[in-house]
Amino acid sequence: MGADESYVTMYAKSCCDDDEDQLLPENSTDQFMIRVSVSIAVVADRAGCPLVCFNSRNSVLYPRQRLVSGTEWCNYVMWNIIENTQVPFPLEEDIHWGPTLSTNPTSENLSEIISGRLAQFAGDCAANQDIRCMEVYINLFKVSPLLHHRLLEGTMKREVKCEAGRGLLYRKDENFGEWYSEVVVDGEMIEYYDISGCYILRPWAMSIWEVMQTFFDAEIKKMKIKNCYFPLFVSSGVLQKEKDHIEGFAPEVAWVTKSGESELEMPIAIRPTSETVMYPYFSKWIRGHRDLPLRLNQWCNVVRWEFSNPTPFIRSREFLWQEGHTAFATKKEADTEVLEVLELYRRIYEEFLAVPVIKGKKSEHEKFAGGLYTTSVEAFVPNTGRGIEGATSHSLGQNFAKMFEINFENEKGEKSMVWQNSWACTTRTIGVMIMVHGDDKGLVLPPKVAPLQVVVIPECYEDANIWGIFDACADVIKSLEEAGIRAEADYRDNYSPGWKYSHWEMKGVPLRIEIGPKDLANNQVRAVRRDNSAKSDIPMADLVKGVKDMLNNIQQSLFDAATQKRDACIHVVHTWEEFTEALGEKKMILAPWCDEEEVEKDVKTRTNGEMGAAKSLCTPFDQPALPEGTLCFASGKPAKKWTYWGRSY
Repeated sequence: MGADESYVTMYAKSCCDDDEDQLLPENSTDQFMIRVSVSIAVVADRAGCPLVCFNSRNSVLYPRQRLVSGTEWCNYVMWNIIENTQVPFPLEEDIHWGPTLSTNPTSENLSEIISGRLAQFAGDCAANQDIRCMEVYINLFKVSPLLHHRLLEGTMKREVKCEAGRGLLYRKDENFGEWYSEVVVDGEMIEYYDISGCYILRPWAMSIWEVMQTFFDAEIKKMKIKNCYFPLFVSSGVLQKEKDHIEGFAPEVAWVTKSGESELEMPIAIRPTSETVMYPYFSKWIRGHRDLPLRLNQWCNVVRWEFSNPTPFIRSREFLWQEGHTAFATKKEADTEVLEVLELYRRIYEEFLAVPVIKGKKSEHEKFAGGLYTTSVEAFVPNTGRGIEGATSHSLGQNFAKMFEINFENEKGEKSMVWQNSWACTTRTIGVMIMVHGDDKGLVLPPKVAPLQVVVIPECYEDANIWGIFDACADVIKSLEEAGIRAEADYRDNYSPGWKYSHWEMKGVPLRIEIGPKDLANNQVRAVRRDNSAKSDIPMADLVKGVKDMLNNIQQSLFDAATQKRDACIHVVHTWEEFTEALGEKKMILAPWCDEEEVEKDVKTRTNGEMGAAKSLCTPFDQPALPEGTLCFASGKPAKKWTYWGRSY
């Protein structure tokens, strides 16, 4: 093949036990691209080097750029060839593979199709003196510079995957959006699905959700709240009953209109929330004061057909949540519950996810549609300068009771309407945690929610006492598990210790324990923290206490660091000029406000731009002093309170 023959030979020798002439026989230019792609894939997988998948279509399954394994990459190369689309590595110009296939390839014609397409490519290469083949290889080094480096240095071993092959392509501080898209996939939290805005939650993510679910479910049961389940579907008549409520959700409601090939007589909505699903039955079940309070919760999924910027965990068309719906005889009881549940949400974020939040009340413009008032816990992502609504607890007042005729006979024999609340927390919590704590190595998980708190890695080198090291690892796992610590050992023998370090760092495991020959001899383990990479030796006699102390310290350190970063982004302003300057610097802004809805709408209008408009985030319960004569930053009218403002997700 001319100038690039040495590259081909190098790949062939690196990835095939057979003679390279069998891999690349003479006069087989029609198979050239397949052979090279397979070679690259095998080399990349054995080296532990991810490849960048470039895709001109920017589909849901394959975003514009993502890191994939060699096998995935090779398969995608083949299908791009077959489907007449751009090859997923960045050539200087497109390769045209001929007419688009009129039918999907079958097992019978697949080989013929690929051979024909590659023959055309090989002919183009020959006509251009192999320049385009050289471009392929040059650009492959853009795809994986690490792989190129390892091949040239000759440091790759076929039988063992090497260190540092799982790095992220993007840096958190430089391209946050691409970094987030990478880390949720490479950290094995989600996988993309073939419907836009829907994501597969992998076991690593579900385990985190289950930890929060276990805590919250136990706490609400202490409050005498019972779990239930209502159907996913809502009739259009019931959904339309509360007009203010449905107007807030109307653009997001998904409808079922067909059964098989038959049109439904009446379309059926898929619940965006369950007020209108549940409250007709509240009316049926509540007759007298002895039926109150009625306090229900359900763990379920909801569908909101988001069309703008779907983001895993943060904004998706289907998500998991818990939603509580309660009814009381008095407003005082309902108000008390609103704050009790909000405190549980604060605990989820601060005590489990190590994310600082601000408890406060939403403005009239931002409150839950159809509700009396809304309280929330608000988080902040310093890298993007955006606030994020962490969870909400709503007082619905008597509006829904009026619409659904939820009445009861009080102790005096008089007819009264109930006071209602609803409150919810979603898998968005996981996305907030990733955004706040993640770094350029991948996820950083707080120990309280980490599916795996400790990973033990044996360091077995030549002439090492392998079985002695393995036995020590097993003893460590047994001791930690008996102490209630979630721990596993990684005994895989086809990966080097360095590759394993990178793998578990990507997945965010809080603590890594290494056991090598020196540790075995000294009856100790080496512990490495994920949050700051600090290393320390722990005697085996103090193992459990040392690990527990370290995990507690990691949990607190993550919260303290996140709080410090968040607080550094809070900016107090008094004037519109100060407000716009702070907004441009991606700050979370605390400003005096006159509490008028029209003024808030005007702030949105005046700040609308490419980055999105600013809005009120919440009015904190913990109010700073408001000196007499303080004016609203936006209107110049007398200020009534301090409110947080900023851009938000």
